[in-house]
Amino acid sequence: MAQVPQPFKLPEFYMPYPARLNPHLEAAREHSKAWARDFRMIEGSGIWDEHDFDSHDYALLCAYTHPDCSSEELALITDWYVWVFFFDDHFLDIFKRTLDTAGAKAYLDRLPAFMPLRPGSAVPAATNPVEAGLADLWARTVPGMSESWLTRFAESTKHLLDESLWELANMNASRISNPVEYIEMRRKVGGAPWSAGLVEHAAGAEVPAAIAESRQLRVLRDTFSDGVHLRNDLFSYEREIQEEGELSNGILVLEHFLGCSTQEAAEAVNDLLTSRLHQFEHTAVTELAPLFQEFALDPKSCLDVLAYVKGLQDWQSGGHEWHLRSSRYMNGGPGAAADPTGVLGGPVGLGTSAARALTSLAASMPARARSFTHIPFEQVGPVDLPDFYMPFTLRLSPHLEASRRHTIEWCGEMGILDSVPGVPGSGIWDERRAAVIDLPLCSAGIHPDASLDELNLTSDWLAWGTYGDDYFPLVFGRTFNLAGAKACNERLAQLMPIDPAAAVPVPVGGLERGLADLWRRTAGPMEPAARRKFKTAVEDMTESWLWELSNQMQNRIPDPVDYIEMRRKTFGSDLTMSLSRLAQGRTVPDEVYASRPVQAMEKAASDYACLINDVFSYQKEIQFEGEIHNAILVVQNFFDCDRTAALGIVSDLMTARMREFEHLVSTELPAMYEDFGLSPEIRKALDGYADELKDWLAGILNWHRLCQRYTESELLGLAAPVAALLGGPVGLGTSAARLSELTVVPTAGPATQSSWRLPSSQDSWRPRQPAAALPH
Repeated sequence: MAQVPQPFKLPEFYMPYPARLNPHLEAAREHSKAWARDFRMIEGSGIWDEHDFDSHDYALLCAYTHPDCSSEELALITDWYVWVFFFDDHFLDIFKRTLDTAGAKAYLDRLPAFMPLRPGSAVPAATNPVEAGLADLWARTVPGMSESWLTRFAESTKHLLDESLWELANMNASRISNPVEYIEMRRKVGGAPWSAGLVEHAAGAEVPAAIAESRQLRVLRDTFSDGVHLRNDLFSYEREIQEEGELSNGILVLEHFLGCSTQEAAEAVNDLLTSRLHQFEHTAVTELAPLFQEFALDPKSCLDVLAYVKGLQDWQSGGHEWHLRSSRYMNGGPGAAADPTGVLGGPVGLGTSAARALTSLAASMPARARSFTHIPFEQVGPVDLPDFYMPFTLRLSPHLEASRRHTIEWCGEMGILDSVPGVPGSGIWDERRAAVIDLPLCSAGIHPDASLDELNLTSDWLAWGTYGDDYFPLVFGRTFNLAGAKACNERLAQLMPIDPAAAVPVPVGGLERGLADLWRRTAGPMEPAARRKFKTAVEDMTESWLWELSNQMQNRIPDPVDYIEMRRKTFGSDLTMSLSRLAQGRTVPDEVYASRPVQAMEKAASDYACLINDVFSYQKEIQFEGEIHNAILVVQNFFDCDRTAALGIVSDLMTARMREFEHLVSTELPAMYEDFGLSPEIRKALDGYADELKDWLAGILNWHRLCQRYTESELLGLAAPVAALLGGPVGLGTSAARLSELTVVPTAGPATQSSWRLPSSQDSWRPRQPAAALPH
């Protein structure tokens, strides 16, 4: 029988860490088969037979991904992976093939009861192999682990199980997700965060609770997860798409979104996989040591984190080797020793992965170098705006003119408009500048039904946040003063006390006085829990400014996934959405706001708004400010394409996120109401919140269209005063001097709006250009 051709050729993978094999492999194979039989996962399950189990070889996966653990630990880890793969196939056979959503929900609702956080708690009687296996594994895993780890591991396990419903819902609707939605949901349903928890267990190295939820550890966990899942998508495309009818695969998502061939989509997925691994390495090398110092971790805690990082690296390399050999995937067959990519040109087979590391590093070097070699202040000219998809009608507050007058007065009272000789940051705004930016126009669109006092509060928050966004790069960025920026942030945090009676420092300057006034007016009526959440929303924004400064100092264009996720914070999305939530009072429980549909609705809206800003601010940021934090530039860098193609991709992503928002509001919110059994009062409040987000989106687009902040004439007029503020040529490249030159240097013509496509191999898109030959 002729062999069916594979749907695409596997790309050349970036894998700089050599795979190592645990010496206890055979013992784990013997144990795991006996364990699976004991829990009826092989004979009698109707899911696997012995041949299936042997050819999948989960013991080999675990021996590769956990090469240093003991025989007993390897047996436990292997049993966990046998269980999770059995769950995946069992759920597919029982519920996905039949599209039985109600049965799937009832099945999943029972599983958390088998993971009690208190050791020794009673669990229900198991009714199937998945429940029985979970009960056994949980009892064997819990001893010796902290409550913090148990909580995190139980949560990641629950996400792994519950988000299978999202896959099932998409299959029912024949719906293919957009790239951002897919990456975020794949982390939950794909199980890699769950795997990261088992890495802690196997290494005997728990991440300290004090830093477990920090940005740095979250990035390590997320980049690890994305690497594992995107690699799996490349190997499992044939099985999932052509055999199982799945719709949750990164290659399929990019085929659909980019309108490209399967091979081109596979190459793009592999590029994203490489980018995520580069982000993992960058975070581990540049951000962990400062984190250890910030939290004053003791030596053992530092070593535990580093052992955890090493364990995640072992998982990446070991998981890759297993995918090359398991019959479960597209790789040439069970135990395949031949190089499936056909491009490595070196030794292959067991024990040869280290020999391929140098080739892997060399192949990815142009893309890595490109991220650090951007030349700032490029003459780009204005961008022709795309046809924004906006299905919601703009409404404006009748209090707009009054709020305009108030906000100018408030900025003056706070000192935001003051110009004080010798005071860094003073003079960034004046009355004319504040009026031209016209933030009350944005406020009037996003809160059209607000009272005058409520509208003024929103306008003042927008003014303060926008001023802060201008202040940080001018005051701290030009001198690379990250320590000063951190000290400023610490002062800002102290001005937002949870306890209203707590002593706070005397605010100095417009930035501090503005925040102190806003905190008093906003947080004063709140209960402590709400006050704490609102403070977190503000701190997320101000801390994201430090992330931008750090990248600016390194001249590093961000990884696309990290950029999208951090952009929500730099834009202040959660801060402004929190103001909308306040309007709903305490009607909606916190767990409902934390549910997947509500969170997804907020993120989709946030991404659309952030990308609006990136399109309008492209010339301002790239040409006049020397910025690197703009989605069009990030896409240009990632795809190595021109601005027109990048603008087309960004525009399409905006449309995709807006259509996802519409789908969530029309379909998933009503389904969640039924699942939670929500009262009419809560349903009405959530419908009202969704309507407020519609106003939020329409108002933000309207403000960008009408305000003068991003027009070339305004930017040219602002360049000379900013250059004077910076004090003439400074530092590497004398960027401030180039700012003053912008008043006399003619700009390039505008980018033209045209149809675009993903570049093909005929367009010299691959191989990448060497860094030295990149266009300036």
